Amino acid sequence: MTALVTGATGFIGSAVARRLLARGETVRVLARAGGDRRNLEGLAVEIVEGDLRDQDARRRAVQGIDSLYHVAADYRLWVPDPDAMYATNVEATTDLLLRAASGGARRMVYTSSVATLGIPGDGSLATEDTPVALTEMVGPYKRSKYLAEEAVRKLAAEEKLPVVIVNPTAPVGPRDVKPTPTGRMVTEAAAGRMPAFVDTGLNLAHVDDIAEGHVLAHDKGVLGERYILGGENLTLQQILVRIAALTGGKAATIKLPHGVVLPLAYIAEFAARLFRTGEPFMTVDGLKLARKRMFFTHAKAQRDLGYSARPVDEALIDAIAWFRKHGALSPK
Repeated sequence: MTALVTGATGFIGSAVARRLLARGETVRVLARAGGDRRNLEGLAVEIVEGDLRDQDARRRAVQGIDSLYHVAADYRLWVPDPDAMYATNVEATTDLLLRAASGGARRMVYTSSVATLGIPGDGSLATEDTPVALTEMVGPYKRSKYLAEEAVRKLAAEEKLPVVIVNPTAPVGPRDVKPTPTGRMVTEAAAGRMPAFVDTGLNLAHVDDIAEGHVLAHDKGVLGERYILGGENLTLQQILVRIAALTGGKAATIKLPHGVVLPLAYIAEFAARLFRTGEPFMTVDGLKLARKRMFFTHAKAQRDLGYSARPVDEALIDAIAWFRKHGALSPK
């Protein structure tokens, strides 16, 4: 069995590749020339060099595969050029899945995001069926992932593509090399650089549990269905308290209104564009998203796939240890 994993140099993708190798599969990965390959070190994988947006790279990558785990995505809450994000997350995704199916892939897992799901207004937990519309998607990332998932669902229904969709929540754990926005939050809090917080909430899950959920979706998922792969729902304040307890630090106690912080986000984005410093730590879209608590239930995946999630403290411990080992945090 040969499985293609896109995004294997990244956070979730590398965890998926490791899980597949552990169960004896041949793993092929698509990796950009000159890209950061630290997450592939020591892994017996076949590397196809190329960019996901390169049609020839997609063609070479899918040749002779039995299954596809399409994890790769342009995951940024701020981008100077949104068109590039749509090209990766929507156009390249649909073409890759079609090429994989025509090349003989019998099962495919598409990694979407809980960002594409609706949030109930009554405070209850969101499910795979919570209604939402494109107009409710804040920012290019959420819109591109929403459009991509809609395209994948349409291909599954009309073209009978053998694809299952998974919607991970915020992953935490080792090998967050970039790091992700959630990883940046962990490092800033662990280093004592988050003296204040806004009222928001996240669902955190260990990245290795999310990887296991991908494999379970491949093996047991209903084609065309989607499954939330989540963990524990926590407010940002609760997350900061837990990180402080694990590091011996002091948790933030100052809660800032969203309206006070929003002007600072505009200034941060302006400075990032002016000085070309890359994604700012604080973004307008990120703060707009923070107005809602992103709380979800993974009951469907638990019931239908056998998915389970370990306590979130284990994910935070593993993340903090990895960041310390790799120099993102001072060792203790």
